[in-house]
Amino acid sequence: MTALTMYQMVGLFLLSVGFFGLVWRRTLIGMVISLELMINGAGLAVVAAAQLTPANGVTGQIAALFIMGIAAAEATLILAIVLVVVRRFKTSRAGEVSQMKG
Repeated sequence: MTALTMYQMVGLFLLSVGFFGLVWRRTLIGMVISLELMINGAGLAVVAAAQLTPANGVTGQIAALFIMGIAAAEATLILAIVLVVVRRFKTSRAGEVSQMKG
């Protein structure tokens, strides 16, 4: 088993744990953490593929920075939305938030 395969399997594991957490978590914060795991798994796979193949390693680093920037922006927006939902509905459980009216 090559190093690339091992990194890809770890990335796939992070992606599947994140997906499992996203489906089974009931709180909004747990869903955000699971989504971050999925993004980190994708980032790991991209960096490993760029470093361990004949492709240019700088391309993988730039892609990783792009993924990290998107993850930071996503986390900021989602946490702001979660704060608004918790203040309005007084709960962070996703199943109890049934109506969203303006």
